[in-house]
Amino acid sequence: MAALSDPVADLRTVDLREIRSPQMVPLLEEETRTWREVYDWNFRPSAELVRRYVDLRSLSGFALAEGNEVAGYSYYVLDEQKGLIGDLFLRRRSRTPEREAMLLQTTVDAMMATPPVRRIETQLMMLGLDGSRPPVYPEHMRVFERLFLEIDLAQAASLPSRPVRRGIFFEPWEERFQEASAQLIAAAYRGHIDSQINDQYRSASGARRFLYNIVQYPGCGTFFRPASFIAFDFHTDGACGICLTSTVAPEVGHITQICVSEEVRHMGVGYELLLRSLRTLRQHGCRRASLTVTAANTTAVELYHRVGFRTLRRFAAFVWEGFR
Repeated sequence: MAALSDPVADLRTVDLREIRSPQMVPLLEEETRTWREVYDWNFRPSAELVRRYVDLRSLSGFALAEGNEVAGYSYYVLDEQKGLIGDLFLRRRSRTPEREAMLLQTTVDAMMATPPVRRIETQLMMLGLDGSRPPVYPEHMRVFERLFLEIDLAQAASLPSRPVRRGIFFEPWEERFQEASAQLIAAAYRGHIDSQINDQYRSASGARRFLYNIVQYPGCGTFFRPASFIAFDFHTDGACGICLTSTVAPEVGHITQICVSEEVRHMGVGYELLLRSLRTLRQHGCRRASLTVTAANTTAVELYHRVGFRTLRRFAAFVWEGFR
């Protein structure tokens, strides 16, 4: 247990394996409400997973204890030589940039102290609700601004269809397309800024793990197959575009992944994939849809704004490297 100094309260960080789920309930209930208020997102399935793993004493991370209450928590997972911070959240009445930074540093310290770990990634959408970015080991840290966008799906019905290059055809996404999708993701993100944020984009094997995670786990909502599509190039017989979706709350959809191959960019393939997904989400009762995008990916940002998405929030993706 590592003690933390705080000018207002007696705060201390506690290993999550020393915490029981009833102690976490008020914190997780507030986080669930906050996700709904800020992102229109049902966080409850993720909160239930946190509760379950806390009771199993199998969740690596820390609680920020304030007196007898849990004021915040973070957890992380290790994936070979990489560490991933899955979440970090503090209750509103206890939240300050300094306390967020202390909890973040404790978490990063634990991963840096694990010999195989050479890279740490995280996208903490609830960090710094006041816009602050705690400088934790800035000499090893890179920060990438990310945007959370949302669209009223009533607009999707009026979006015009546009011609795409001859020889491109679209199919509903199926499990049998998983390998083709993994190869496409690895090729589409080669040299892309997003491959600096998430190194799973750098190889087909990493893309396979990425696809498995978004299909099987609730971190990006519940995978929604009917509104997911893949595009093929008739001339090469290869996948050239993909748009995968999930549901993140009743009547709210989310674009979990959209990309096109370099060979068909600026040919309307991405627009057509997005249009099909948005229209299908609306047909299945969704009123809104969201997505996240890296701010520096200006071509994509401009497309989403033209389609009708509006930016609701900005958050940061952090990467630490070079600390060994």
